[in-house]
This record gives sequence, C-alpha cells and structure tokens, in this order.
Amino acid sequence: MTLTMQPHRETVGLKPGLLYIDGEWGGATDGATWTHRHPATGEDIGELAVASASDVDAAVAAARRRFDSGEWSNTRAQERIGVLRRCGALLREHAEELRGLQALDNSVPVGFGAGVYAVSVEVAADVFDHHAGWVDKLGGETLTPYQGGDHLAMTFREPIGVVAAILPWNAPFLLFAQKVAPALATGCTVVLKPSEYCTFTVLRMVELLEQAGVPAGVLNVVTGPGDPTGERLITHPDVDKVSFTGSRGVGGRIVEASAATMKRVSLELGGKSPAIVFDDAADVGLAAATTIGAVTLGLSGQACVANTRALVHRDVYDEFIAAAEGMAGMVSYGDPFDPGVMSAPLINGTQLDRVLGYIERGKADGARLVTGGERLDGDYANGNFVAPTIFADVDNASTLAQEEVFGPVLAVIPFDDEDEAVAMANDTEYGLGASVFSANAQRTFRVARKVRAGTVCVNGFQIEPHLPFGGFKQSGLGREGGKSAIESFTELKTVLMPLGDEMM
Repeated sequence: MTLTMQPHRETVGLKPGLLYIDGEWGGATDGATWTHRHPATGEDIGELAVASASDVDAAVAAARRRFDSGEWSNTRAQERIGVLRRCGALLREHAEELRGLQALDNSVPVGFGAGVYAVSVEVAADVFDHHAGWVDKLGGETLTPYQGGDHLAMTFREPIGVVAAILPWNAPFLLFAQKVAPALATGCTVVLKPSEYCTFTVLRMVELLEQAGVPAGVLNVVTGPGDPTGERLITHPDVDKVSFTGSRGVGGRIVEASAATMKRVSLELGGKSPAIVFDDAADVGLAAATTIGAVTLGLSGQACVANTRALVHRDVYDEFIAAAEGMAGMVSYGDPFDPGVMSAPLINGTQLDRVLGYIERGKADGARLVTGGERLDGDYANGNFVAPTIFADVDNASTLAQEEVFGPVLAVIPFDDEDEAVAMANDTEYGLGASVFSANAQRTFRVARKVRAGTVCVNGFQIEPHLPFGGFKQSGLGREGGKSAIESFTELKTVLMPLGDEMM
C-alpha cells in the first residue's frame, strides 16, 4: 500500500506557515511561499512564507526596539523565571501534538520521539526549566583592587543584544530550546529562522511561548530558505550574535559575514564521531546495537553527533559486525505515525543522492559492504528511504571514514591497540562526539581524555540539558547548554568606581 500523509495532516491540524514579527502573524510582504514535500511520500504537505529581505529587516527592527527599550532585559527575575517555566510546562502539555507536527515535517516517527530523550519534547521542556534557574544567577564579581586608591573593581554580565538563531531540520525540539531558552533567560531578544524542512513544528512552539507570556517583539520568526531569508539575517548590521546549527559550509559563510560588524558567533557544524570498542567491552553486542542504532533509528543517521565510525578491536571485530548486521535487519520503516515504525527517510532528494553517492564511493574504495547499500522500493518508492548500510574493513583515511555522510551508513574499522585507536579517532577534521566501550574504568577515562571531541560518553551516549555541548576543530565554535550557554549570550563588563572624592 502506498504511503500517504494526508489523513494525518488533517488530524494534526496543520496550519499555513506564517511569519511572526513584533507579535503579529502574517505572510511575506511579497507573497512568496515555499512548498514542503514530505520525505516519506513525496507529497506536498503545506506552504510556508518565504521572508524577503524587508521582512527580515522588520523582524530585526522589532527585536532591536524591544532590546533597546529594556522591557525584557530589565524585567524582574521572578517574572522572567515564571515565563520560562510556563514555556516548559506548555511544551510538555502539547507534547503529543508537537510530535505529530514533527512527523509531518521531517518524518521522525512519533514512537521514537516519545521514547528517546534526546529528540523528545521533554528534553526541550527540561532545557527551559534549567535556564529559568539561571535568570537570578547572572552575577559578576567584586574584586580586590590591584593598585591605586580606595575603589571598587567589579564585573557584570549583560545580555548580548539581538540574536539570530538558525535551526536545522533534524532535532527541532532540542535545538529550539538550546538557542531560545538561554537567550531569553539572559534578556536577549531573538529572530529565529527554522529550516524550511522543519518549520511547522517550530511555529507551533513559538505559539506556545507566546501563550506563556513572551512579550511581542522579544521572539520573532522569519521562515524560508537560506537565500534570501538566511543570508539577510546573518548579514544584518543590527544582529549582535548568530547562533547556528547546520553544515560546515554555511558555518563558514556565517563566520565570513560576521566579520563586518564583529558579530558574536556560536556554531555547531557536524561530526564524524567514533565509537571505540575494546576487546574487554562488557557486552560487545550491546555496543554494536547502540552504535548501529544511532546511525539507523529515528533520524536514520541524520544526526551530527551519531557515531558513524566504529573503531573495533580485532579480537571482537567479527562479533561486533555480526551483531550490528542483525540489528540493522530489524529496523522498521513506513508511516511515521505508526507506533511500530522506528526510522525516518532522508530529508530530501538531494540528501538521498548524496548518501547513495557515498555508498558507491565506499564500494569503489574497496570497503566490504556487509549489508544494505540500496534505496528501498515497493511501498517506499516515493520516499527517500535508504536501507541500513554497514561497511567493514574501511580505511580510516578514505572518504567514507572522513566525510560526514549524514545517512544510515556505518564504517567499521579494526584496530590492534589503544594508541592506534586513539590516533584513528583523532584523525579527522571533526571533533564533536565519541563513545568508549570498555569494562576497564582506567582505560575509559584515559581514552576519554585523549580523544579530541566535545562530548565523550562511556559505554553509551546521551545528551543532558545542563551540560555544555559543542565540538573541537571544524565541528564548531562555542558551546550550547548549561552555564556555557548563559555566558555565550552575555557580554562581560568591568566597572571601576572610586569610594572617595579623589579621581582614580
């Protein structure tokens, strides 16, 4: 039976994608729209407004006015805390509705979104709760004077100003919260641009924040693709900071554009994260299931931090591959509203062609194809589905091991000793995440310290809302989450004040 999203579209109550500027919802000034096609069926799902340069200007102007007026940044801590806590509560209250909208946007199955914390609505709510707790702790220091007469030496943390927050399509709940919650907590105002491939979910979240009491103009939304919408936003002279998650190419363009006005920049730009499996791993089968699951379940490998390289000790190499192959054969596809479906298609035709191209390159480079490697047909022919794919005996210097595929493709690479494993783990331009599987506590800690990655987990992988997240090397700049996020949305000011009548 051919898949269709039309009944779900009516059930979820999908609305047109509008701009939200200074508390008002409306279309683009020039009437331009973009049609979203569902990645599992190829059907037209809905239209969203494409914000022109003038629309972006209006959104930034609204955010600028609200910031300069101080009406949000100068609110009492109690009031701002209350707003952020209501944001979290409303997100939890509407979790089922939001999961349905996400399934219409990027086809992440509702069952996966309900059961896996890192891509759930609950993690977004927790991020808002966590950052609400920072509002009354935005303090500086009073320091002992180093020289001179009787005076005070003080520091203050102040909001950075107008923030352009640019989201990818793959994890709207977490990434919306990781950018918007600390920005609001610190007193910034925001112009948000979601990906055109996941807009409807984000717009509903904005409606809930409006309902929670975020004032008009403090949070604004412009929708549309990178050209023209995103380009105007990142180059706008009245934007003080750009917070972006997405491709390395776009991240480079943001760094370039920021130079003209010295915008502050936070970037999370992807990874080629290793799972390092030692021969003394407590459960090699579980390590294999965890690794291949991150590459095939839910987002189907379209996650920046997924362990897409498995570095496996030769003594357990065959055992790992056999277990991973068995797990790959259990992955279920289809209607994302079916509770039995646990994996998504690739987001669009461009990404489908890209992933299939990497698979062909892996074959040409001599890697051994264990399973998968083809586009799914039959009932799935209208969607962008690729079978879970495992390559063994991959050269760590090859394209398949070095470049971010962003699809359900795992490269398995053997190693003989700890030093070789660490060297291969670090032999990449990226440094976002890593996992270490071993029953030896000293080894896991030793390797975790040696691997150059922003987040290293032992015997698994998870995300915590109060911990910093980001990457080394070309995986980005800065961190999101916890105290690090608060600091990234503030400027540090020094004030020196004499206590007597004399000049300093």
